Amino acid sequence: MARTDGDSWDLASSVGATATLVATGRAIASTDPHGLINDPFAAPLVRAVGIEAFTMMVDGTLNITEIAPDAASRVRANIDEMAVRTKFFDDYFLAATERGIRQAVILASGLDARAYRLPWPAGTVVYEIDQPEVIEFKTRTLAEHGATPTAERRTVPIDLREDWPAALRAAGFDPGLPTAWCAEGLLIYLPPDAQDRLFDNIHELSAPGSAVATEFVPALKDFDPEKARAATAEFSKIGLDLDMPSLIYHGERHSAADYLATKGWQMSGTPRTELFARYGIPVPALDDDDDDPLGEIVYISGSLG
Repeated sequence: MARTDGDSWDLASSVGATATLVATGRAIASTDPHGLINDPFAAPLVRAVGIEAFTMMVDGTLNITEIAPDAASRVRANIDEMAVRTKFFDDYFLAATERGIRQAVILASGLDARAYRLPWPAGTVVYEIDQPEVIEFKTRTLAEHGATPTAERRTVPIDLREDWPAALRAAGFDPGLPTAWCAEGLLIYLPPDAQDRLFDNIHELSAPGSAVATEFVPALKDFDPEKARAATAEFSKIGLDLDMPSLIYHGERHSAADYLATKGWQMSGTPRTELFARYGIPVPALDDDDDDPLGEIVYISGSLG
């Protein structure tokens, strides 16, 4: 079903299920010998959501090669990409705290467990913004598993289409302090104008010395929904029936790096192929648009002033 204004979801449906998909990738990547990331909370969260295919994947009971051999290489590529993506944003936060930033905001936090697993310096406050049901589910599930945050975690249960800046301030956010902002895996689910408003708000709430990290997907400009569906058709054989083309907003949009640069931010971008090389993981052999409809993703970070 195509996205509509005011649509809603849980962690087992629509956009919410993509958060569970991402957590599945983190859980599996955490068991890889390369040891690039370690997210011990991803698998328990995936199991608690209860999507059978994802649970079987994290438990190692789903043999993709036997069920859907044509999907196996793409699943492997997605897991490696998740490891690289997670490492990029982990390193971003750690670098921000090394520069003295003690206030972080994770937008559309989903099943992100960084507030529980990163070595935050004393005095760090991590704000998580997401829909109320998502925040409640993650908080409750991790508490049941005995997990405790490694920073002061403050939740902001609100849809990003609402007045989240006011809700963030009400939760104790101080716009006078430098902030590390993270919009990981979010922008493709926002219309272009909503993306611009998001960064307008981030800029207005940011003191000098603040940092930001996100991604840019140039291929959204010429995105072909039918090619994307064909590239992922085999996934239905393993119980993954997410229709990604109906969940994302494609078409032309600003690069966050270019947009924020006009507001005085110093921005840089790193294509994913460079990140794979940086972290010593072979680049997935999915360079053809028919196999990889999102193409080359550029990971972006920068600072203000």
